[in-house]
Amino acid sequence: MSENDFAADSDIAIIGMAGRFPKVPDLDAFWRNLRAGVESIETLTDEELLSSGVDTALLKNPNYVKAASSLENYDLFDPAFFGMTPREAEIIDPQHRLLLECAWEALESAGYDATRYPGAIGVFAGASISTYLSNLLGNPALLANVSTFQLLMANDKDHSATRVSYKLDLRGPSINVQTACSTSLVAVHFACQSLLNGESDMALAGGASVPLP
Repeated sequence: MSENDFAADSDIAIIGMAGRFPKVPDLDAFWRNLRAGVESIETLTDEELLSSGVDTALLKNPNYVKAASSLENYDLFDPAFFGMTPREAEIIDPQHRLLLECAWEALESAGYDATRYPGAIGVFAGASISTYLSNLLGNPALLANVSTFQLLMANDKDHSATRVSYKLDLRGPSINVQTACSTSLVAVHFACQSLLNGESDMALAGGASVPLP
């Protein structure tokens, strides 16, 4: 065999993927929709917009676009599966929960059990600013039982990557990435650098954005 028959030290393979998108529960459905030209942007009725808090005057503005890309089932989360109590899961930003679910699914897609993998698995990820926190802070019953500090810790963008590492018991670098719309792509860049530098044997990279309501 020639040396070209072996993977070079700089070669990086994508061995697993996971994702959730508007009207799309997984990547298989995502590719099917792309091939079929399925439109995932939905037109909203005035009743739906009014119930979500849109001002009546804005609805009458001819420049207002009554459409949205809505993510379904973002609220369906199994706390026990990730070693959480229901209350802990309730106060965590849905974006962080989504990252955690997709991280686990990506490892499953790759065929690896993180608890048995001997190497270092790094995490490079980010999330949008939490709009979920304002809902929590407006809930007096919740505030009577949970401190503001706990709520901030559960929704702060700085904890999106490290929570994944902690809950999945991953031992590689865990770096939160925040570069606005390019966050996921920059996370992939840092993940590749971590692999090339020998800091990680495997790396998860990605991002989540779920604006609420």
